[in-house]
Amino acid sequence: MIISISGAQGSGKSTLAKKLAEKLGYPRYYMGGLRRETALKRGLTLAEYNKLGENDPQIDREVDEYQRELGKTQDNFIIEGRTSWYFIPHSLKIYIDTNEEIGAQRIWLEMEKDGARKNEDSNINNWQDVLTSMRHRLQSDIERYQKYYNIDVHDKNHYDYYLDTTNLTPEETLEKVYNFIKSHIDKS
Repeated sequence: MIISISGAQGSGKSTLAKKLAEKLGYPRYYMGGLRRETALKRGLTLAEYNKLGENDPQIDREVDEYQRELGKTQDNFIIEGRTSWYFIPHSLKIYIDTNEEIGAQRIWLEMEKDGARKNEDSNINNWQDVLTSMRHRLQSDIERYQKYYNIDVHDKNHYDYYLDTTNLTPEETLEKVYNFIKSHIDKS
């Protein structure tokens, strides 16, 4: 079974994907990490890299084709990415949501704790800066995905399961999603 996880920034997608992969014994593929690495290799922040993608479809297609190929050649893995559900249509599609201010605060805490996402954007000094950056990134994502694929990755109708994590702990999120996956497996 392939499980694709998409959702809002700061909703806990990465934490969930890591915990699910561990619990199921599946490998995990993280498209956001791949995009950040590619941006870093080019000497860009993720925001700058996404901006390039607004006029150059190849920026997105590198990762998108990688996802498509994974879906054709492998099974039993977790993939985390906003377009993963689209490029692997036979995956079990999960959408994780959260209030945007809570998401920004979560990302800021993660950045303070271990420097994660350090190349996200320039001039981030607090969670409010993260929120501003998130809003710019969201707009860029919406424009690119609409322009190149004619999709809205935030349309809940594309997913098999939707969960708002605003008031949930990572453990509660894992439990709810795992129970959904287990019920889906039990029906098969």
